[in-house]
Amino acid sequence: MINNVSLTGRLTRDIELKYTQSGTAVGSFNLAVTRHFTNAQGERESDFINCVIWRKSAENLSNFTRKGSLIGVEGHIQTRNYENNQGQRVYVTEVVVDNFALLESKATTQARPQEQQGAAQTPAQGYGGQPAQQGYASPQTIAGPNPFANTGAPIDISDEDLPF
Repeated sequence: MINNVSLTGRLTRDIELKYTQSGTAVGSFNLAVTRHFTNAQGERESDFINCVIWRKSAENLSNFTRKGSLIGVEGHIQTRNYENNQGQRVYVTEVVVDNFALLESKATTQARPQEQQGAAQTPAQGYGGQPAQQGYASPQTIAGPNPFANTGAPIDISDEDLPF
């Protein structure tokens, strides 16, 4: 069976970085991908694709991108489901990212205003909007303040940690 996805698009918001109860990093984001054709009004429409990325790649993508960043992703489509607070079964289809590429310069990314990080640190919701008690928790729930929050200090990272 073949399940491969390659997408190029722009982030619709900053990466929402959270951690599972076991401490594994997970990032969720939407990628706006412009269609190749125009509609009846001559405008290009976009698809907004849910994506998830895991572990060190999630931390790196979160550190090196912002809302509006142009990126390329490779991965596979996955479907999962859970029961929400109202007792309804919710189905989610998303791209699980295996690899990504930053498609614009560091200067272009840093010139973008950074979003507030408050939404990513809310302990009431877990990964994908699931309640945190379903196996996902926010960084504050696990180990205090988010160590990856933008504090204004320079990032101390070695070349071995970079994804490119």
